[in-house]
Amino acid sequence: MSARPLRLGPRSVTALVLVSAIGIVAFGWPLLAADGSGVTAHAQDAPWLFAALLPLLVAVVVATIADTGMDAKAVAMLGVLAAVGAALRPLGAGTAGLEPMFFLMVLSGRVLGPGFGFVLGAVTMFASALLTGGVGPWMPFQMLSMGWFTTGAGLLPGADRLRGRAELLMLALYGALAAFAYGTIMNLQGWTYIGGLSSGISFHPGDPVHENLVRFLAYCATTSLGWDLGRAVVTVVLTLSLGPTLLKALRRATRRAAFEAQVTFEGDGGVPRG
Repeated sequence: MSARPLRLGPRSVTALVLVSAIGIVAFGWPLLAADGSGVTAHAQDAPWLFAALLPLLVAVVVATIADTGMDAKAVAMLGVLAAVGAALRPLGAGTAGLEPMFFLMVLSGRVLGPGFGFVLGAVTMFASALLTGGVGPWMPFQMLSMGWFTTGAGLLPGADRLRGRAELLMLALYGALAAFAYGTIMNLQGWTYIGGLSSGISFHPGDPVHENLVRFLAYCATTSLGWDLGRAVVTVVLTLSLGPTLLKALRRATRRAAFEAQVTFEGDGGVPRG
């Protein structure tokens, strides 16, 4: 069985479920707002409200996961992978959704597990926002979405037994689907507040949810489908081409780090043995 730097316990699962539930509300609450509720009138205030709230919730999750045994080696690996992911993001920024960081998140989540994956996804997005100057009310939504993206890779089946081509194909398929899902979720965050759109794709407060969802799908198809497709293609290509090498490197580093090994002391000299 492979050693992972973080294994989710009951408190961690509860915290992740809680922050995810609040995140879902943060993304989707305008769809349930009644006409005249002031959704559009306070469009500029709502993002900042969630911008203040969500990082606090993510911080609670990180602290809870840390209680399960996130030692110095896991923190070091988190820092290295987050730095690499943050450095990869600007390489394709502004070019048809070509974002190479997503394949790293898929492979890291696969090897290191859903708990580490959630923290890694959120921290990487935070670091990349600082690096690229992309700090704004959308940042906590990006952090949460990337946390979900990376957690999903850690929840894929066969982590301890599936290897080779079958595993790569599964990861590539997940990366493609999750790349579209990430873009769609982030579209939902901004769509309800954007004005000046044609009536066929704009958000109408108070309309039935299904009618707004039809407009939302039309909005995604006309504004971001190309970006999401580019993100998915890059993720698939990099996963299939660089995946075997990176998976071996991550698994080797995890084994050598021995995250779950217990350090004991024996003798009067207090020499550690692990």
